[in-house]
Amino acid sequence: MEQWALWGSLVNAVGVVGGSLVGMLAGWISRKLSQRMARPQKNTGTDMTAGRESMTDAISKALALCVVMIGIGGMLKGAMNDAITGALPTLTLSGEKTLVIIFSMLLGTVVGTLLDLEGRFDRFGAWVERKVGGKEGGIAKGFVTASLLFCVGSMAIVGALEGGLMGDHSLLYAKTVLDTVFAGVFAYSMGAGVTLSAALVLVYQGSIALAAQWLAPLLTDDVIMTMSVVGSILIFGLGLKLLGLLKIKVLNHVPAVFVPIALVPLFALLGL
Repeated sequence: MEQWALWGSLVNAVGVVGGSLVGMLAGWISRKLSQRMARPQKNTGTDMTAGRESMTDAISKALALCVVMIGIGGMLKGAMNDAITGALPTLTLSGEKTLVIIFSMLLGTVVGTLLDLEGRFDRFGAWVERKVGGKEGGIAKGFVTASLLFCVGSMAIVGALEGGLMGDHSLLYAKTVLDTVFAGVFAYSMGAGVTLSAALVLVYQGSIALAAQWLAPLLTDDVIMTMSVVGSILIFGLGLKLLGLLKIKVLNHVPAVFVPIALVPLFALLGL
C-alpha cells in the first residue's frame, strides 16, 4: 500500500527531472548556437556577444514576471472571498485568515532566520557547484525557485493526501504535467538546481502521502488554503527578488508555510 501511496509523488518527481533535463539540453544547444553566432563576421566586425547577454537577461526577467504572476494569483485565490457575484469591489478579505497569515509569516521567519536556512543551503549549493563546475549561485537559485513553485501549492498537499488515503493520483498526474513544463523552462535559464528540486518534491509529497491517515484531520480546507496563501506570498517575494526589486532570503521564510497547521485550529479554538 505504501508504494502505491508514493506512486503519484514518484511520477511527479520523474516529470520534474525529465523536464529539467530537456530544458538544460535546450539551454546547452542555445549557448552553442549563440557562441557560433557571436564569432566576428568577415568584413563586418560584428560581435553578437552583447545580443546573447540581452537575450539571457530577457528570458530571466520573463521567468521572474511569471513567478510574480503565480504568486499574486495564489494570494488572490486564497485570501479573497470565493463568492464573486459582481464587480471587483465585492471581494473581501477574511480578517481571521489575515491574522493567521501574518502570525504565520512572523513565527516562520523567526524560526527560519534562527536556523539560517538560506545560508546553509547557499553553502551546500556552493559545494555542489565546486564539484560540478556550475555557474556561481546557479544551483541554489534554481533549487529555491523550482521547489517553491512545485511544493507550496494546494495541488501538492491535496494530491498527496488523495494518493495516500484513496490511491487516487489523478491530481498529482495533472500537477506533473504542469511541473514538467515549468521545470523545462526554468532549467533552460537556471540549470541543474531545478533538477535537484525533484528530490524535495518526492520527500515532501511522499511524506504527506505516507502519513495521510494521521495528517488528514489536521490538513483541513482552511489549513490547506492558508498554507497556499503563505506559500504564494513567498513566491511573490521570490519573483521580486529575481527582478532585482527586493533583497530577501526566501528560504528563511519557508517555515511560515507550515505554521498554519497549528495556528488555524488554535485561532478557531480561541474564537479569533
